[in-house]
Amino acid sequence: MKHWRINLILIIVMLFGAAIICRLCYLQVYKHDFYKAFAQGQQKTFTEKQGERGEIFLQNKKGELYPLAINKNGDEGIKRYYPQKFLAAQIVGFFGGEDKGQYGVEGYYDEILTGEIKFQEGERNPWINFFSSEKTQPQKGTDLVLTIDYNIQFKAEQLLKQAKENLNIEGGEIIVMDPISGKIFAMANFPDFDPNEYASQENFEVFKNSAIQEAFEPGSIFKPITMAVALDQNKITPQTTYIDNGFVEISGHTIFNYDKRIWNKITMTEVLEKSINTGAIFAESQIGHKIFLDYVERFGFFERTGIDLQGEVFSQNKILQKGRSINCATASYGQGIEITPIQIMAAYSAIANGGKLVQPYIIESRGNKDAKNDNVISSKSASQTTAMLCSVVQNGFSKQARVPGYYIAGKTGTGLMPWTSLDISKEGYSDKTWQSFIGFAPAFDPEFLILVKLDNPETKTAEYSAVPVFKELAKYIIDYWEIPTDYEM
Repeated sequence: MKHWRINLILIIVMLFGAAIICRLCYLQVYKHDFYKAFAQGQQKTFTEKQGERGEIFLQNKKGELYPLAINKNGDEGIKRYYPQKFLAAQIVGFFGGEDKGQYGVEGYYDEILTGEIKFQEGERNPWINFFSSEKTQPQKGTDLVLTIDYNIQFKAEQLLKQAKENLNIEGGEIIVMDPISGKIFAMANFPDFDPNEYASQENFEVFKNSAIQEAFEPGSIFKPITMAVALDQNKITPQTTYIDNGFVEISGHTIFNYDKRIWNKITMTEVLEKSINTGAIFAESQIGHKIFLDYVERFGFFERTGIDLQGEVFSQNKILQKGRSINCATASYGQGIEITPIQIMAAYSAIANGGKLVQPYIIESRGNKDAKNDNVISSKSASQTTAMLCSVVQNGFSKQARVPGYYIAGKTGTGLMPWTSLDISKEGYSDKTWQSFIGFAPAFDPEFLILVKLDNPETKTAEYSAVPVFKELAKYIIDYWEIPTDYEM
């Protein structure tokens, strides 16, 4: 009787176990797909999300802020909005394809502007903080304040639009910079676009910031660089003379002065005043090709400036770096050397500030912590070159740049466009020109450096195109900043 009861209990346990096994088989095998899908629906997965994007602001001299890129609530959620529309379009870029910043500040500082962290979708899992140190809520990216002055930027863009109306320019840039620190006050481009409508643009070239993304042959604004090098090497003084015959023959090539003019006995200062090609060639010949190219490299023309904007380009100038006589000769007066507008600004900063090469920057909080601050030339050479540039404005072809009461240092440049720059596979140069003027003021204690570059204006030289634009902008800044006069009028 006793064994019968034990056997019964064992049979019941075995039947119960078999039932459980059958049930588990049913759930795990037969109903596997159903419960797998059901379980996945219950689970919470981690996905990459970005917080609210940091906003971007311009400022004025009082430090008042103007929104340039903000986040705006709409029917489709939060959308990037550019309230200034066309203003500073190439500087700011836009937030677009694949949820990434494109061009300009939006591209360069994309990771800082975007709060990219992991968080749990759906209801918050109370265990997540126990098991993981990952944050659980999206955070806003960092706001950025640009060094760009709203009023100077607006004025510069207005002047480019007027140049289109009055001179029918095909394009152009104006840059305003502090030559002591490298801070950019304005960087205007023509043509421009509305970042709010970037998707409707048919020509993507308009997105490019030509001030940093397009090389050109600078023409005679490069001559002061050549003079600064010759002065620094003690090969010339501002009063050194030579005899100009109107042309120079080098390696089977004949190089003429502009309009084939002949100046006879001329000083180095007068070479800049009258923008004489053969005079620049004479100065370079006193230096020697290797030393000349070493200085060209030190001035930063074979590398990027490092400005904090997306897509800066530079030319290695490989043909020039071979050091052939003809190439060094033409480079001495600004042909056959490719540079960007921002490179020539950085180079002129060394002339304006006593010899130090600065790094341009565009975010206020960045300051000049990454500046090279290399001594490119001595303070004496910089001061001598500045005095020569003042004479250019007082006595040369740049008289229209004068602002009464102030010493202005500056130089014109008119460079021919090579066919290759026009996407035409052909050697030599077209009849189209880049016309420019670069200058700083007050000359011996500068507060700003301006480059005006106009693409193929309907004038023969920069004297009649870029110089008047410079003068109007320089006068505007002087009045706006209330800069004291250098002398009584």
